[in-house]
Amino acid sequence: MNKKYFFLMIIVCLLFSVSSTFAAEIKIGGVAPLTGHVATFGISTKNAAGMAFDKVNAAGGVNIGGTKYLINYIVEDDQGTPEIAANAFRKLMDQDEVIAIIGSVTSSCTLAGVPIAQDAGIPVITPTSTAEKVTQTGDYIFRACFIDPFQGSVVANFSYNDLNARKGAVIFDNANDYTKGLAEVFKATFENLGGEVVAYESFTEESKTVDFSAQLTNIKAANPDVLFLAGYYNAVSLEAKQARDLGITATFVGADGWDSSELAKLAGEAIDGGYFCNHYSSEDPRPMVQNFVKEYSEKFGQTPDALATLAYDAALILVDSLERAGSTEGAAIRDAIKAFNKEVVSGQITYDENRNPIKSAAIIKVEDGKFVFHKTVNP
Repeated sequence: MNKKYFFLMIIVCLLFSVSSTFAAEIKIGGVAPLTGHVATFGISTKNAAGMAFDKVNAAGGVNIGGTKYLINYIVEDDQGTPEIAANAFRKLMDQDEVIAIIGSVTSSCTLAGVPIAQDAGIPVITPTSTAEKVTQTGDYIFRACFIDPFQGSVVANFSYNDLNARKGAVIFDNANDYTKGLAEVFKATFENLGGEVVAYESFTEESKTVDFSAQLTNIKAANPDVLFLAGYYNAVSLEAKQARDLGITATFVGADGWDSSELAKLAGEAIDGGYFCNHYSSEDPRPMVQNFVKEYSEKFGQTPDALATLAYDAALILVDSLERAGSTEGAAIRDAIKAFNKEVVSGQITYDENRNPIKSAAIIKVEDGKFVFHKTVNP
């Protein structure tokens, strides 16, 4: 064997060895508000879903029909704006050619994007969009969270039965599907239980409103036992501080939009003693929960909020469904997600006929700026 041939064979062997170490790749999209007025939500979801996919890749990839695929997770920032969210969905599908999307976070942004994915036959799992209309868009649209009618009724029942409230008040953003839906369900449920909603106050554009004095003045005059702050953490913190400054003594109650490490920082003592409905508690002793909390905390330096948990669950649901589907075709992935029935971090999940998960909720109390598990509510 001459030297030239010998070295050529070595080069060929090396190239084959290197190329054989690379698995095939699939692209999964993510849409989340990485900047803007609810940026903590978007960062949590990006971190958690990315962590889940990193674990899959470290183990060799996802097995689809006998072939291992590494996951390329491509995340677009929707800035918490529906128009930008719609463009993010289009970009992921048209340019990046993703096979599925996890996102978005807020209901208004998800509602802007899912009709585009539905038309293209691209499965979407929103981790956290709780507005009932989201999955009504079509059969390719799923979620990892419970829906607003469930959590709105949970908060109303808790207020009436656990807090013994008989007079309730509500403040919400009339232009936001999430807060408007929560407000409507809370009011209807509370009144059906025998309570009275003595003030039902709205405003427009939560991300721009900083003065709630007009609405809160009306609420103070009505003297409610509970005040349902049906918004996201930034607006809730302002509402809570301004309500206490006006002398409102009602117990604050809310929903999953409260779940941010920024809430207590922004609201201070004003939010102490409040309760909100959430998707999980980091104090849940289940091993799956505690392992996730430990891993996330070590990686990102903070306890995962419910947004992170739901994004992690959405990633688990998608990976499991891809393996059961044995295909990267949209229809096969869709059918596999429909059949999902396993325990994830936020609990056991099965899907109803509208592709909404059937699962429990947690009631969390704010004590000295910390979120403390209070009780579990089953569907």
